[in-house]
Amino acid sequence: MISLRSFGPVAAVLAGLLAATVSAAPAHAAEAPSCSAAASPSVPGPPSARLDPEQSRLADPRTAALVERGGLAGFVDRFPAALCATRGPGEATRLADAWGRSLWQASVRRAQGHRPGGDLPAGDDRPLYWARLAMTAALAHWEPPFSLDRPALRARFEDASRGLTDHGFTGAPGVRRVFISGFDPFGLDSEVRRANPSGSAALQLHGTRIRLADGSTAEIRAVVLPVRYADFDAGIVERAFASRLVAHGRDSADLIATVSQGYPGTFTLEGWAGRSRSADPYPDNTHALSGGTRTRPVTAPGVGPGPEFIRTTLPADAVVGAVQSPYPVRLNNAVTEIPAGATEPVDRQDGPTPGSRAVAGGGGGYLSNEVAYRTGLLRSVLSPWTPGGHIHTPVLTGLPADPQLLTGPEFARNEAAIAAQVRTILEHAAARPGRPATPVPDPVRPAPLKPLRSLP
Repeated sequence: MISLRSFGPVAAVLAGLLAATVSAAPAHAAEAPSCSAAASPSVPGPPSARLDPEQSRLADPRTAALVERGGLAGFVDRFPAALCATRGPGEATRLADAWGRSLWQASVRRAQGHRPGGDLPAGDDRPLYWARLAMTAALAHWEPPFSLDRPALRARFEDASRGLTDHGFTGAPGVRRVFISGFDPFGLDSEVRRANPSGSAALQLHGTRIRLADGSTAEIRAVVLPVRYADFDAGIVERAFASRLVAHGRDSADLIATVSQGYPGTFTLEGWAGRSRSADPYPDNTHALSGGTRTRPVTAPGVGPGPEFIRTTLPADAVVGAVQSPYPVRLNNAVTEIPAGATEPVDRQDGPTPGSRAVAGGGGGYLSNEVAYRTGLLRSVLSPWTPGGHIHTPVLTGLPADPQLLTGPEFARNEAAIAAQVRTILEHAAARPGRPATPVPDPVRPAPLKPLRSLP
C-alpha cells in the first residue's frame, strides 16, 4: 500500500477529506493553522479580502450549530489547515475543486440518508449553505506566501460545492435525463434559521433515478444556485445549464426545470419568465440591489438578445391534471408589463400583450424569474425541443417560535413533503416523450395570485 505521506501536501488534502467524512468535531476544537486562514467574521483578514455581508452572518452562533448538527463541521475545521499546506496557485486550485466537490457530495449523501452525522433531519439544506459560507470566509482570510487570484479561487470552490462539477449524467441506455436547479436560503437578516425547500429538493434528488408516470426511468442531476446578483451577472446559470442543452450530447437533458420557493401553500408552474429585474428595494443575500424597480425595470447584465417574455414549455396540463396533493399545483400565467405605448406597469393574469416591456414574470422580478428567463433563452438557442420551465414550491413554514430552536417536527415534515412533491411533479413532467405540449389554462381557475416581488 502506498502511504499518503509520499504525496506531500496533496496527502494533507486527501487525508483531510477522508477525515471530514467520518468526523464532525465542533468548530472550536480545530487546531490553529500554521498560517493565517481564520474563518471567524471577527478577524479582519487581509485588506483585499474583507468578509461580505453574507459571510458576516457567520457571527451568529446558530450558523455554526447548523453546520455541526448537520455533520459537516469536519470540513470547516480542517479547511484552514489544508489551505496552509498548499505550495502554489496550482495546488490551491486543485484544493478548491477537491474540497468543494467533496462538500457537495457529502451533503448529497447526507440528504439521501447515506451519510450519518448530526441530529438535523437528513433533507435539511442549511448545513451545506453555512458550511460553504464558512469555508469561503476562510478563503477570504487566507494569506498565502504566493500571489493568488482570490475571486477566481472562490468561484471554483463555489461551483464545485454547488454541484456544477458533479452533474454529468451516467448515459445509461433508455434512461431519460432530467436536470434541475434549486436555491440557497434567503431573507436571512430577518430570520437566520431559514431554509429553502428548493435546495433541499435538489440535494435529495441529485443522482437518483425515478419511475416516471409512463413507466420509464429518469435520472436526475441538480445544482444549488446562490441568491446573489453578482453570480448571475458572472454567468453561473449559463455555466450550469449550457452543457445540459447541447444537442445529442451524453450530458444533454431531456427536460430542465428551475425550482425556487414562492407562494404560501401552493405549487405553481410559472407560465412566463420576464426579461427584467424589478425587485428593488429587496436585496440579495449580500445586500446588493438589482437596480430595477416596478416602474423602472432593467435588463440583467450578460443577458443576450431575446424576447421580453419567454413561455414555459413544461407540460403543465399533465402536471396540473395529475398532481394535487399534499399541496395544490396550478399554472400561473400572471405577468407584470408596461404595455406598448404606455409608461405605467400593469398586472395581468393571462400573460403578456404584444409589444409590451417586461417588468416581472410569474416568478416576480427577482432571481427566481431571472433563472427561468436565462435558462429559457439558453434553451431556445441550444435545444428548443427540450421542455423547460420554472416550478415554485410552497413557502416552507414550521420553524419553532423559540429562536434558539433550529428545527422542529412541523418544519421537518413540511420540507420533506415539498421535496417529495417536487419529485412527483418531475415524474409527470418528464414522462411526456417528444416535443412538449403547449400549456393549457389552469382548469381550476382559483383566485388570482398576488404578484411576487422578491422571492427566489
